[in-house]
Amino acid sequence: MVIQPQRSLFDLRLVELWRYRDLVILFVRRDFVSAYKQTILGPLWYLIQPLLTTLTFTFIFGNIARLPTDGLPQFLFYMSGTVVWSYFSNCLIKTSDTFIHNAGLFGKVYFPRMAVPVSILLSNLTSFSIQFLLFTLFALYFALQDAAVHPNWSWIILSPLLVLMMAGLGLGFGIIISSLTTKYRDLRFMLQFGVQLLMYATPVIYPVSAIPERFRWIILANPMTPIVEAFRYAFLGAGTVNVGLLLYSFGFMLVVVSLGSIIFNRVEQTFMDTV
Repeated sequence: MVIQPQRSLFDLRLVELWRYRDLVILFVRRDFVSAYKQTILGPLWYLIQPLLTTLTFTFIFGNIARLPTDGLPQFLFYMSGTVVWSYFSNCLIKTSDTFIHNAGLFGKVYFPRMAVPVSILLSNLTSFSIQFLLFTLFALYFALQDAAVHPNWSWIILSPLLVLMMAGLGLGFGIIISSLTTKYRDLRFMLQFGVQLLMYATPVIYPVSAIPERFRWIILANPMTPIVEAFRYAFLGAGTVNVGLLLYSFGFMLVVVSLGSIIFNRVEQTFMDTV
């Protein structure tokens, strides 16, 4: 193997990443096993976290603030938003620490650095699948209770594309921030605060229909908004789906992933000098 010190910014070495797929799988297993290691409840926390968050949202925003839910049961409305947002935010936050948390490993042995953020996406996909299964069971229960739940099967088939878009946005933004934090550590502190603010700019705890018309364009400019709305429309039959806005989110995702990959490619060559 020949390791070259210089390469083009657009040389992303995706073929090399595929050759290291066994290492990616190993990282995924490590992340999943170590997440709740030495805890009493272990993997049950994958279920407890969305349940507690949903119950809190239902009590505060549903019963106290009395925010509308497009006619859906409050518990289902908030759980759908919680499950979707958790996957995106976890991908974003964890990939943003790629260089900082793995500096020791990167400085000892060579492998495609992109293997780490890709493994984070896949490990988070595992937890998302568990939480999504829990959401599906609750949706089925409410449907059997004659609640206003009307799944749209044609959009359910397209739901893997929605997951891909969430993963792409989380990866793109995450590796951009990870690259910048090698020099500007302040971004690590700003990220947690920024993700919380972004959640309130996304229809997680309210539907788009509840936003006044003059402010709606701000919420629609958020690329996560069409994804969350489409997810609810697919599995619960409520909300709005705009194909044009979904295409905007998809294009936004492609731009962010491409830009992030180029910046990541550039920084990984010299980051050991600044970390």
